[in-house]
Amino acid sequence: MTSIDPKEAASALSDIESIVRRVRQSRIYNLASLMLIMWGVLIFAGNIISFLWPRTAGYVWLVVNATGIAGSFVVSAFGYPRTGVRTFDTRMLVAFLLFLAFGIFCSGFGHFTPRQLGTFWPIYFMLGYIIAGLWVGYAFVAIGAGITALTLIGYFLVGDWFEPWMAVVNGGGLMLGGLWMRRN
Repeated sequence: MTSIDPKEAASALSDIESIVRRVRQSRIYNLASLMLIMWGVLIFAGNIISFLWPRTAGYVWLVVNATGIAGSFVVSAFGYPRTGVRTFDTRMLVAFLLFLAFGIFCSGFGHFTPRQLGTFWPIYFMLGYIIAGLWVGYAFVAIGAGITALTLIGYFLVGDWFEPWMAVVNGGGLMLGGLWMRRN
């Protein structure tokens, strides 16, 4: 029988911990990628419809958010048996609704113009991605920072084509980020 010295044991435990961390991150990225792609499609459609029919924008975003929340539950439910990771449960719903309520409060308190609202909401949500990324993976930080920077560029430079710009930047950025996460 061979014995393992303390250095070898520590090294083996470190390797195991590293593998567990990578597998966990891979599972999170896999499920998050599905969510990002779904939300990206919804946000892309919301921006295009808001551009084509601006008077319906308020209703469009209510439908986009309700559909996204329902879709998040579906993705979580179908992913759980395969991965053992629940990505969207009641606790996440409450957190999302609190986050949304605070955003509604801030946007109402701020008396934003439609363009400012179109800038505030993506930046506000990307702040959440960036903060989450500090714990679950830097891909979230990169996606959040990239979409925030491109949103600000659009706000200051794009003019009347801001909504289509945001469809590509925010919706397309989430879809692209989701596809990128599937690779990792």
